[in-house]
Amino acid sequence: MIFLFYILSALLIFLSFRSFRGGMAYLAYFKSELGRKPSAFTPFASIVAPCKGIDEGLEENLAALHRQTYPAYEVIFVVDNEDDPAVSVIEEISANYPQTKLVVAGRSVGSAQKIENLREAVLHLAGESRALVFVDSDVRPDENWLASLVAPLESAKVGASTGYRWFISRTPSFASETRSAWNASIASALGPNLKSNFCWGGSMAIRRDVFETLDIRGKWHGALSDDFTVTRAMKAANLDIYFVPQALTPSIESCSFTELIEFTTRQMKITRVYASILWKLSFFGSALFNITLLSALLIVLTNPIYSFSFVAAAITIILVTVFSIGKSHLRLKAVRLVLTQYEPELKRQLWTQNTLWLLAPAVFLYNAAAALLSRRMKWRGIQYELVSPTETRIISD
Repeated sequence: MIFLFYILSALLIFLSFRSFRGGMAYLAYFKSELGRKPSAFTPFASIVAPCKGIDEGLEENLAALHRQTYPAYEVIFVVDNEDDPAVSVIEEISANYPQTKLVVAGRSVGSAQKIENLREAVLHLAGESRALVFVDSDVRPDENWLASLVAPLESAKVGASTGYRWFISRTPSFASETRSAWNASIASALGPNLKSNFCWGGSMAIRRDVFETLDIRGKWHGALSDDFTVTRAMKAANLDIYFVPQALTPSIESCSFTELIEFTTRQMKITRVYASILWKLSFFGSALFNITLLSALLIVLTNPIYSFSFVAAAITIILVTVFSIGKSHLRLKAVRLVLTQYEPELKRQLWTQNTLWLLAPAVFLYNAAAALLSRRMKWRGIQYELVSPTETRIISD
């Protein structure tokens, strides 16, 4: 049995080192992208913002869309019901901006409500629109977000550009900071590799001609995940996905432990259906991490200090810890280069990001196991069942 531990230990150390190297590449990529000259590619853009209910800080989030340093664009807010509480907020902040539309999509019957909202919103684009930009209502982009996100679309090889989210809590809690650490590991999976990148629907841009040629609206029919559907379409068409560090957007909100588990498990259930290989790798990686480190700790506690097994276990714990903290430190350092206006909050995360990496794999393992047992999930008050990437069943609303 001890030989199995040695094998798992060697594998975990190798993967931890490779992850640390990935952190170095992540930071280098941020520095490289931030050093680029601003692009002159600024076609008329349409920002599509689906809304449902009142997110924490919703008014500030949506108002940020009207403060973009971009020559010409429109903002299309879309809801499923004209009585949605978000409507009053939208009308208030948009009163002085003529290039704003409010679209009511109606209730979805065979897709996620967000999907139905997006499918309706893209039918209301301005005729001169050449770039479609999608943003979630729970993120707060800075004034250069739109220009940065659209710029890579100038290349015909780029099918989509994407940012990602970074969770920040004004009033830190164990659950909120654990969610941030969990999410951070996904954020650092994006980088310079245009073929392995994925789209994130909360901060994503697509040229209008590409959107229409690939029939993204048609592909969205029956889906639950907008971004996984776009990612699959881009890869099928052999088009690049460009990660834009400047489009990393903060989600400024807190969560309870129940919300943490609901959010993370939903992401993994979606991943299982839309990208089963990633789900399997996450399942394996989180299981390897937890089993090996727990075994190493048990060996250290039960074996003489001079024994080979004790030394091997101790080395495993030390190296995995060093590489993991190193990765977290490099990742946070990269994020601080972009989200400069949140320096106090990110400085505070030095402690949580560099410690809660230890718990994130346990959450991932639970999420992966839950995804194995059920395809049902609750999202924005609606219960769904994921039948397939193209079929979503609404259980209750």
